[in-house]
Amino acid sequence: MRTAEIRRRWLEFFEQRGHTVVPSSSLISPDPSTLFVIAGMVPFIPYMLGQQTPPWQRATSVQKCVRTLDIEEVGKTTRHGTFFQMNGNFSFGDYFKEGAVRYAWELVTGSQAEGGYGFDPDSIWVTVYHDDDEAARLWRTIAGLPEERIQRRGKKDNYWHTGQPGPAGPCSEIYVDRGPAYGADGGPVVDEDRFLEIWNLVFMQYAIDQVRAKDDFEVVGDLAQRNIDTGMGLERVAYLLQGVDNLYEIDEVFPVIATAQEMTGKRYGADQGDDVRMRVVADHVRSSLMLIGDGITPSNEGRGYVLRRLLRRSVRAMRLLGVDEPALPTLLPVSKDAMGESYPDLVSDFDRISRIAYAEEEAFRRTLVAGTTILDTAVTQVKTAGGSTLGGEQAFALHDTYGFPIDLTLEMAAEQGLTVDEQGFRDLMTAQRERARADAKAKKGGQAGTTVYRELLDAGVTEFTGYTELTTPSTVRGLLRGGEQVTAAVEGETVDVVLERTPFYAESGGQDSDAGVITADGARLEVLDVQRPVKGLVVHTVKVASGEITGGAEVLAQVDPEWRLGARQAHSGTHVVHAALREVLGPQALQSGSYNKPGYLRLDFSWHEALSASARSEVEEVTNRAIRQDLGVAWQYMTLPEAKEWGAIALFGETYDDQVRVVEIGGPWSRELCGGTHVDHSSQIGLVALTSESSVGSGSRRVEAVVGIEAFHHLARERALVSALTDALKVRPEELPDRVAGVVARLREAEKELAALRQAQLLAGAATLAEGAARVGPARVVAHTAGAVASVDDLRTLALDVRGRLGEEAAVVAVAGVAKDRPVV
Repeated sequence: MRTAEIRRRWLEFFEQRGHTVVPSSSLISPDPSTLFVIAGMVPFIPYMLGQQTPPWQRATSVQKCVRTLDIEEVGKTTRHGTFFQMNGNFSFGDYFKEGAVRYAWELVTGSQAEGGYGFDPDSIWVTVYHDDDEAARLWRTIAGLPEERIQRRGKKDNYWHTGQPGPAGPCSEIYVDRGPAYGADGGPVVDEDRFLEIWNLVFMQYAIDQVRAKDDFEVVGDLAQRNIDTGMGLERVAYLLQGVDNLYEIDEVFPVIATAQEMTGKRYGADQGDDVRMRVVADHVRSSLMLIGDGITPSNEGRGYVLRRLLRRSVRAMRLLGVDEPALPTLLPVSKDAMGESYPDLVSDFDRISRIAYAEEEAFRRTLVAGTTILDTAVTQVKTAGGSTLGGEQAFALHDTYGFPIDLTLEMAAEQGLTVDEQGFRDLMTAQRERARADAKAKKGGQAGTTVYRELLDAGVTEFTGYTELTTPSTVRGLLRGGEQVTAAVEGETVDVVLERTPFYAESGGQDSDAGVITADGARLEVLDVQRPVKGLVVHTVKVASGEITGGAEVLAQVDPEWRLGARQAHSGTHVVHAALREVLGPQALQSGSYNKPGYLRLDFSWHEALSASARSEVEEVTNRAIRQDLGVAWQYMTLPEAKEWGAIALFGETYDDQVRVVEIGGPWSRELCGGTHVDHSSQIGLVALTSESSVGSGSRRVEAVVGIEAFHHLARERALVSALTDALKVRPEELPDRVAGVVARLREAEKELAALRQAQLLAGAATLAEGAARVGPARVVAHTAGAVASVDDLRTLALDVRGRLGEEAAVVAVAGVAKDRPVV
């Protein structure tokens, strides 16, 4: 049974039983504490915590997931990979344990002719949490399982959570007995290779915090309602139903291995080392395909860094298998064909995906050349010093600066007889990760733990009024200092304030947060930052400028109108520039990131080369023509599928609710999913002036621009500069480029003549220096200070000239000087 068919049967089974089919969310996690969606239930966490009301009581999905904690271990075993798909069915306050067990048994053992998976009931074993007598009873009564095939286990095995604070509960796992050929009898407590887990039924009842380990956490309370969250590993079921041994041999993965065999001339299964490398290639190529498909691009931080590692490890694995030419142009289309039936967007978007992947491979091929040279130099230095270990800081520099994987450094160092200080390297990596985590935590205003935010959110989400007004009466729901709630704050203190209602826009979707003030009886608070540390809760970081603010106080929240006008101009300007890029370059020039604030915008987009001067000029003209046309700006709410059908662009890196806000400028010319603030007509943007265009990674470019009055100031400064140059050079503005070019050419010619004169003057004394060489033992020695020189090249030329005049005798020539105020030898 094909993997896509297993997926289809799952969704159809639960849809027929009253579940709403929910499309897979992006791999990009909505939780700022994690990079990727790591479990099928992650998109449903707000419903399970009671933070949001689910639009359905029953739901089902096949969720894309990525886990990358142990990338180096991928391929060494056949049980785990980085990308996987999780079938899930969910109940929000509807059915609980009995319904979950009944549905699971029916689908697992139902005949294939009737839409089930057709597993032999006698091959099924289950586990339950050690004190969950109810689940054990249900397996006996509904499935007829004998007591010996219902095994009880503790928290490490049968209590489920994501590893982060959030919902949790006891679980019951379903296993399939693969037979004596795979291990000892006795159920999953004896051998989990023979008895393979395929489905986990989680009975979500509790909220947990302070997660220290799988079995070490604090239960902080009951969830608002009991929920069901189940997860079936799609790949595991696929290899059981396809009659193969592991996930690397299923129909969505093995075609890449088969292609790697053809490219390398090696046979999968013949050599353990080659097998590991082929599995690395198959896993990493598929994961990279899916990540790029969801809008992630290679970079040196966060998700982009994980993608870069996956791509580079796959390229390196092919290199170790003997393939020196580019490998991804052959492998990536194979993975696309294997995954395309389940994810048609991969096929339609493959041109963009492949450009990004191929550019990264080419960049890494250049890195291998440069990094190998640096490594060879470091190895020589260690050997010369009599050492046998390459320092951790050197390995880290190769990794951090050149993208050299540590395992490649280990291998290449070993080839030259050296070990590597792995612990020193990993200590530096850990320190870097901790700095990144601290930066991210500080950025989100997140010094408060999730528990205190959850307590504040229990009173309801913060109502945002800023679409329609800039001044809103409100009430202080909570004050926080250093992550803990306080009752009051006085003049000079900086605290976080949570209001019942607010007109302040919290930073999101690329738009910077609003500025303004919050006033109360005798108190004035300056708003420094506004964030959403958890979904639904707006937190204002404020400085108490005067007076005292207390919890429960009645306040007036006032956004600075000039700031908001600039923010609206910049955000609408970003949409217009995006539309202009797509008009000039084509629909593949999709936005991959943005940032805008009053007077400024920055937009990253998928593109494989620098924009020509004419293309940049055309983008700027299309942008300002759209502004001059006074295009209408409108927005409306609709479901995500409706928005996509309407042609709205869902931007990469963003996660969306089921109800989304679509902003359009000029009708279909610009339609994007967006929660930001915007002008009412494009003419209100005023003016957009592009100031730069640059690369931000393989297959990704960035344009920056000034907007509104800042654009006017920018052009006024350029006009003043042109005026000053025309006055100084006594030419008209249109003659300025030719005159400047002429002046520069004459200057360069004069510099060449001057350099030749200096060198001739310097070399004129070479003969005298050679004649005056001192004899020290068997060698002749010349030591000379040349004074000011143009560059170190002049000294080198002089030294070589003097050495040449000394003939075949042993000689030492040392020449020193000063170039650009720096001593050189």
